[in-house]
Amino acid sequence: MIRVALDSDVVFAGVRSAIGASRQLLLAALDGRLTLLLSTALMLEYEMVLTRPKSLAEFGVPSEHLLAMLDDLASNTVPVSFDFRWRPLASDADDDLVLETAINGGADAIASFNLADLADGAARFGIMAARPATILRRLTS
Repeated sequence: MIRVALDSDVVFAGVRSAIGASRQLLLAALDGRLTLLLSTALMLEYEMVLTRPKSLAEFGVPSEHLLAMLDDLASNTVPVSFDFRWRPLASDADDDLVLETAINGGADAIASFNLADLADGAARFGIMAARPATILRRLTS
């Protein structure tokens, strides 16, 4: 089974839209069709991004619903602790968190819309950084 770390932009897109590859990756994680890697720090980032007032207004759901979804997601993950800090690796320091989770969790892939900042750092460790649709195709092939 493919081991994947999701960037927060993918989680955001998966919540925002009921269709699309980002939502399908979230559903695959919840259904156990992919191994989702998650560190505590990355989960806190998901929570922060999803429960911003602007995000809540866009989603049109109360924060309690999003937090319950994150709890469900967390219960279907492989927890990752950081044995080693690899910073800075990404071109944008904000992306080091997902990259460190992927490295320490032995990820096959990182799903992100921000490939410019993640691809080189991920490639150093043999991790594919790709858009959600690419990861989804790999999952279903």
